[in-house]
Amino acid sequence: MPGLLGKKIGMTSVFSADGKNVPCTVIEVGPCVVTQIKTTDRDGYEAIQLGFQDKKDKHTTKPLAGHFKKAGVTPKRHLAEFKGFDEEYKLGDVITVEYFNDANFVDVVGTSKGKGYQGVVKRHGFGGVGQATHGQDDRQRAPGAVGACSYPAKVFKGMRMAGQMGNARVTIQNLQILKVLPENNLLLIKGSVPGAKGSIVTIEK
Repeated sequence: MPGLLGKKIGMTSVFSADGKNVPCTVIEVGPCVVTQIKTTDRDGYEAIQLGFQDKKDKHTTKPLAGHFKKAGVTPKRHLAEFKGFDEEYKLGDVITVEYFNDANFVDVVGTSKGKGYQGVVKRHGFGGVGQATHGQDDRQRAPGAVGACSYPAKVFKGMRMAGQMGNARVTIQNLQILKVLPENNLLLIKGSVPGAKGSIVTIEK
């Protein structure tokens, strides 16, 4: 799907036309630069590679430096490919947040906040086992039975247990665009999006 790269600035709230206070996320979208155009003849598929946020030459590897030089652009910190653009773009073209002027809803892809190793109550919403008193011994937040007995003598794959939580790729679909601010490259989206402040997200039409 066509889209752009952006940076999550944070959350705020705005008032709607009927006076309701609507929570929203502010995202700095673009400007993104076309760094490569992939074609079916050469690459086997059609896509456009976009770069976002400048970085210094000394922090760029030589292969990437040659890649950016071929496109005629300055080195970029983040790269991503998108398919399905209606417009024809050339190397070096700049795409701004105005690309979403005619869009009402978007999908946002980001990396959720890492929570570390967590138990089943926090990770999966378990209610805990047994009572808090009457002799229970440190079992209040335990997961309970996991199904391993004489048969099948194993724990089935996918059993909800304690483990790493967060720090995963998350997609939130059909988020409403509240406002586009082209003078500041900002996009106001209703609700929350995955990731911490300053994290890189992908916004798709």
